[in-house]
Amino acid sequence: MKTIRFAYLPNAPAIKMTTDLTPEELEELKKRHIRTFAMRRGHISEAQSRALDELFPRYEVKYEKKLLDFAEIFGRNAPVVLEIGCGMGETTAAIAEAHPEVDFLGCEVFAAGVGALSKLLAEKNLSNVRIARHDAIEVIRDMIPDASLSGVHIFFPDPWRKARHHKRRIIRPDFLALLVPKIAHGGYLHCATDWEDYSAQMLEVLQATEELENLHGNGFSDVMANPLCERPRTKFQARGERLGYGIWDLVYRRR
Repeated sequence: MKTIRFAYLPNAPAIKMTTDLTPEELEELKKRHIRTFAMRRGHISEAQSRALDELFPRYEVKYEKKLLDFAEIFGRNAPVVLEIGCGMGETTAAIAEAHPEVDFLGCEVFAAGVGALSKLLAEKNLSNVRIARHDAIEVIRDMIPDASLSGVHIFFPDPWRKARHHKRRIIRPDFLALLVPKIAHGGYLHCATDWEDYSAQMLEVLQATEELENLHGNGFSDVMANPLCERPRTKFQARGERLGYGIWDLVYRRR
């Protein structure tokens, strides 16, 4: 019997021909994807751990295979921006504080980051942020309604520096095919990276996506603004700039 391999299953063992799979098995295979993050064991402070236990439940959006009702989640009708990879939450909290008229859904898988962001939201008394502690690709696929997002922020995603890991980079054609339909017409996608090789790949992939229009010609933006808000300059960015590191912003609008 012949075997096939699915390109999106890294190092996958040989599997049965599609004709030998049940419809349910085939559908499950289609839903698998390359992880864009690695679940490493990281340090979490006592304050972050306490915030994860005590504060995160205020902001949590639990993962389930059901489309979200943003008006119900936030208690109002407002533009919604999805942020993929909130890190330690500094940028997310700063933007949300500066734009109380916009609602933000952040996706972050790491406990320390979720705890740190929850702590910031409580300290700033912000009510316009919710957090999904889950793989962003699955949240987008299973929970985000089509044409419901006013914007998407992907700031400093893991660059996966080694060539053999480039397939794990989140900005790639199959991911954009999933993400772009979730953005409302006229909505935007704002990406930023401090890794030059990744910036070139981002530009190539985004320019080739027909549904997206570069708001800054055919290249990078020389500002950090998008149609709704500005990406804040974090302490890490300031340190990088002092050391002479570059940062590349790309802002696109859905046609």
